[in-house]
Amino acid sequence: MSAAPLRQRCLSAGDTEEFGAALVRARPPGDALAVVYLRGDLGAGKTTLVRGALRALGVPGAVRSPTYTLLEPYGVGLLTVVHADLYRLRDASELEPLGLRDFAAARHLWFIEWPDRGAGRLPPPDLDLVLSAASDGHSIELTSGSQTGDTWLDNLRQALARPPLLEKGGPRP
Repeated sequence: MSAAPLRQRCLSAGDTEEFGAALVRARPPGDALAVVYLRGDLGAGKTTLVRGALRALGVPGAVRSPTYTLLEPYGVGLLTVVHADLYRLRDASELEPLGLRDFAAARHLWFIEWPDRGAGRLPPPDLDLVLSAASDGHSIELTSGSQTGDTWLDNLRQALARPPLLEKGGPRP
């Protein structure tokens, strides 16, 4: 893994959702399982980021943290997105009854909140995101955990460097 970490500042929940959308659009092509770890305190924006990613993929309706269900799969065309929140696990062995292993397949994308709670029982991440909240927004630091993650970060850097087609408030002069 040679890609340098990427740091992003999001000033609002909307910015965090937009970043989640950019993240999922930058995913490298291919059918292999992709795994994204989401770390950060409660309220750091983990679910907000996933909501933006799911919206970009076309998921309608409410997207809530799976804090109580622990696992929420979303079918999006040929892709299955799995959003897991492991906060309530006391021990990594509690992952087994969730059936997460059944989703370790091609054309699956995992977003795992609180991955430390599943240590030793989760696949390594392609991307590892650390989110932190402050009074003026969120900071997100992304590091790669694989060659796929390196490509993903490079794609995301390129996408973020491009100016938007429309500025907020209308077209650019």
